[in-house]
Amino acid sequence: MDARIKPPMELDNAWWWQMADEGKLGIQRCLGCQTLRHPPRPMCGDCHSLEWDAVESSGRGVICSYTVLRHPQFPGYEYPLIIILVDLEEGTRVTSQLVGCEPQDVDFGLPVEMLIQEDPDGFKLPVFKLRSEI
Repeated sequence: MDARIKPPMELDNAWWWQMADEGKLGIQRCLGCQTLRHPPRPMCGDCHSLEWDAVESSGRGVICSYTVLRHPQFPGYEYPLIIILVDLEEGTRVTSQLVGCEPQDVDFGLPVEMLIQEDPDGFKLPVFKLRSEI
């Protein structure tokens, strides 16, 4: 498999990629009003505070929405790609890839859990898989 295109890692999001490298799904939290937000950004959209920290997500949630990408095909990805919008247990949303299932098996409201996918070059990326409810 060809190398995946790497995302930009800058001051506002480097901490998130560091948490992913440690096997964690990070969520940015405003220190002014405690609002959780993703994707990471410098200012809170609710109270406009520039102060924030990060919390570790449980990595559990449900599929809020999804799409199946077939084209264009970029190097480093296996197609079709199932891209999901996940309502996390913590109350915020994250967009990611659903792995280990076929497009026809995806539906709204299905429970998912995060796992870390590691590329051959060592790059780590949080992705999701379907979770069985017990």
